Amino acid sequence: MLKKDLIELCLLHLLSQGDQYGYELLRRLHDTFPDTQESAVYALLRGLCRDGCSEQYTGGASGGPARKYYHLTDKGLAQYAALLKQWQALCSALAALGLQ
Repeated sequence: MLKKDLIELCLLHLLSQGDQYGYELLRRLHDTFPDTQESAVYALLRGLCRDGCSEQYTGGASGGPARKYYHLTDKGLAQYAALLKQWQALCSALAALGLQ
């Protein structure tokens, strides 16, 4: 599983916990993947929307510009399950080789 797929899995996981706005998702990803480019994360979020895995909506005022929130769709939940299954298979394969 490539880093892009892993970050997509992480985005879907975070969205499975509830609606979140873009910067919040970016901040949480940066805690784990500090070298990830902001533009790459937003490109993945746009792709998830384009593919029907998530929906975007504008939230209320937050003392600044209105925030764009992301909501996971049923298709997104299915994509999350598929990527998680791939990740688990990869982890099992690596463990079988003695890599943990």
